[in-house]
Amino acid sequence: MKTEKPNYFDLVYQVVRLIPSGRVTNYGAIAHYLGIKSGARMVGYAMNAANTMADVPAHRVVNSQGLLTGKGHFSTPNEMQELLEKEGVKVVKDKVQNFDKVFWNPDVELAL
Repeated sequence: MKTEKPNYFDLVYQVVRLIPSGRVTNYGAIAHYLGIKSGARMVGYAMNAANTMADVPAHRVVNSQGLLTGKGHFSTPNEMQELLEKEGVKVVKDKVQNFDKVFWNPDVELAL
């Protein structure tokens, strides 16, 4: 019996589900963790499709500078920021403040 490998989007979602409340990561960090060179764009595609999935905290994934580049894929233009702020992440002008302090690196956090 052949077992199916999870597809790339599923792998991305598995990682995103592990991001703790009050923390953020970026597309490139997820791609690097999954071993996909230049895969940040693919992570972005996965996240664009995930904003309606209640079990995937898509609001916790931002770009490499901490910008809320995915906010247009939420039901309102402010929803991504509102969700982050409910978790204690400060956002000013669509940019996560203290990005280095709230950044969650899967390479470090999920290391064996």
